[in-house]
Amino acid sequence: MSVAIARPHPHLATGLLLASAGSIAFSGKAIIVKLAYRHGVDAVTLIMYRMLFALPLFLALAWWASRGKAALTGKDWLGIVGLGFTGYYLASFLDFWGLQYVSASLERLILYLNPTLVLVLGWLVYQRRISGLQALAMAVSYAGVLLVFGHEAGFQGPNAVLGALLVFGSAISYAIYLVYSGELVKRLGSLRLVGLATSVACGLCLLQFVILRPMSAADVAPEVIWLSLLNATLCTFAPVLMVMMAIERIGAGLAAQTGMIGPMSTIAMGVLILDEPFNGWIVAGTVLVLSGVFLVTRFGKPTVGQ
Repeated sequence: MSVAIARPHPHLATGLLLASAGSIAFSGKAIIVKLAYRHGVDAVTLIMYRMLFALPLFLALAWWASRGKAALTGKDWLGIVGLGFTGYYLASFLDFWGLQYVSASLERLILYLNPTLVLVLGWLVYQRRISGLQALAMAVSYAGVLLVFGHEAGFQGPNAVLGALLVFGSAISYAIYLVYSGELVKRLGSLRLVGLATSVACGLCLLQFVILRPMSAADVAPEVIWLSLLNATLCTFAPVLMVMMAIERIGAGLAAQTGMIGPMSTIAMGVLILDEPFNGWIVAGTVLVLSGVFLVTRFGKPTVGQ
């Protein structure tokens, strides 16, 4: 009688490496933004430069992913514009704006609440049931954020409240994108949708700058240009591809759980690069957030009737 030996997934190591690298690269965005703010630039100008450098990359991605595919309908374009506005323009702008007032560590913890917001939106929009365990996990996550926020508000004052609300608004905006993107992802494919929706967001950010700022505002320190170029490539375009490739190899669930390395890497980079504080309050809050979100994603399987 032969005994079957379980073989490891052939792409497990590669998938985990890609998911980890993508999560760390995404997390580096907050560090780069905080560094750029030291050179006197504002959120409108900074996000304009990020999207200006990212636009050719996402246009190329949209073209590559659209080869041989059916032409887009008017309904498709309407969905792409709507998702580009909520998921990449509004979410990005609110995030950049909020980073003027809160630490990179708190920003990342708030954004990491995204799965809990998707759960709540699913309940509000589609009447999807939230189990008692999921509700408890959400409470644990928000307790962790409040713990870190309370500590930060002690020395940031009202600015911490404004910054936290802006970043939380960013998380809600991106959660709306995730909730409503399912149908278009099935019809267009994830890479095609990301390329097109992000290109729309890039155009909106450029238009926002033209409307709200004089062209002289584009005259910024050289450091801002180089940081924005790094942000657009290493922390925006590259992680999108890495996470998509990871999902193809190990699935969305495991890729999402691997993303837990993101908040920890942000905290580490914040301490080492930005000299942000690191103490027991931050450790405790981070553990609560990661534990709660892990439970939400772990037990977030669709219920009957969804």
